[in-house]
Amino acid sequence: MKNKAITSRDVDFAQWYTDVVRIARLAAYSNVKGCIIMEPNGYAIWEEVQNKLGGMLKATGHQNVAFPLLIPENLLNKEKELVKGFAPEVAWVTVGGQNELKEKLCIRPTSETLFSDYFSQVVKTHKDLPLKYNQWCSVMRWEKETRPFLRSREFFWQEGHTVHATAAEAEKETYDILDIYKAFFEDVLAIPVILGRKTESEKFAGADYTLTIEALMYNGVSLQSATSHYFGQRFSEAYNIRFLNINHEMEYAYQTSWGMSNRIIGAIIMVHGDDNGLILPPHIAPTKAVIVGIGEDEAVAKAAEEIEALLKAAGITCYVDRTEKSAGYKFAQSEVNGIPIRIEIGNRDLNANKITVARRDTREKIAVDRNIDLPAYLTDLLGDIHKNLYERARERMRRLTFAARNKAEAEAIMAKQAGFVKGDWCGKRECEEEMKTIGGLKSRCILEGVAPETGKCVACGEEARHAVVWGIQY
Repeated sequence: MKNKAITSRDVDFAQWYTDVVRIARLAAYSNVKGCIIMEPNGYAIWEEVQNKLGGMLKATGHQNVAFPLLIPENLLNKEKELVKGFAPEVAWVTVGGQNELKEKLCIRPTSETLFSDYFSQVVKTHKDLPLKYNQWCSVMRWEKETRPFLRSREFFWQEGHTVHATAAEAEKETYDILDIYKAFFEDVLAIPVILGRKTESEKFAGADYTLTIEALMYNGVSLQSATSHYFGQRFSEAYNIRFLNINHEMEYAYQTSWGMSNRIIGAIIMVHGDDNGLILPPHIAPTKAVIVGIGEDEAVAKAAEEIEALLKAAGITCYVDRTEKSAGYKFAQSEVNGIPIRIEIGNRDLNANKITVARRDTREKIAVDRNIDLPAYLTDLLGDIHKNLYERARERMRRLTFAARNKAEAEAIMAKQAGFVKGDWCGKRECEEEMKTIGGLKSRCILEGVAPETGKCVACGEEARHAVVWGIQY
């Protein structure tokens, strides 16, 4: 039976998403237009992201730092392409206290300018390099249309900024980070992704090139999930980041930046959720199991507490739901909140020396002997839940990935079902723009190392240079 408070995702996907965000208490709308309040359940997921991804970054030599929120206008203006790319979304501070500022300050939409200015002060010789920094912060971009987690004016993210002595080292960093993001999405979030390079028109402003990972939501709409940018010497020349190289010559440094935002919480909802609410992949779930006692019997309460202590001692995050509600209500709440495992225990279970284990992903209930090594059993079950979530998301992505030889085929595909559309491209901007006339179909990425399949551009029919994945996006 579905949750009556949640719109069916097959009836109205947008409303279903909003319902899940609201009922699972992930976020609430604020009185600051375009900004959300990330509630405890939502922020707990973000903390898990920081812990898991942060650990992966630290393991590869990246250090956390914190930079100012405000950027002087003169500093921003040093890199003209960056200014041009972000100008429509920048918010400015023009008054401090009661005094008009002599120079207005930008609320950071991204921090390349601040990092570059800092690097210009601390980088002197090749022995100082590489510097591999990451910061967890919020940024502001004045978005016209907003939706919780997916697009808001202020949002949380991590942004990495690195500086290197050689182009080869910087480019390796750009690709290595993309591999870290891919591993995080697939091994932690159970979300399959495609990797590729953004076209010139879609790359980050000021970058030599941008790499991306793209995920496909349940409804066939794509989500740019993380990006990694190679800057070459563009920013180092603009901000005078020079160092004495190994040949004792002054040289401009090579830089990268990369980031992933809280929109991945939206991805988790839209890839894994169902009509009963959120489904959290075990590795990112703040709580792995909830224990529900059926009835008010003291023996049941004692057994529930014993199970809680046993699991916590084994490092499995859990709690006993002690709210004064019916067992059915508690079951529904555990499902809405996406807790991977629910353990049910009542007098009937005690008399049979069993407990009931319910999986959130399949909603299957399993009778388990109480004498079993429960922590080991649940650890294996959590692994199986992750695998199942990943496999069914991968199968959906496979099913919603289509091939188009020409524009007419792309139109026919999108008229039936949104998804990834593979179609060769000649490389001309006008053909990329032409594809947008098909319901806003945009280039998601160029598939590097993949030869064009038909050899003909999907838009104009001329000779193709690239194999491209197209899709509509959030």
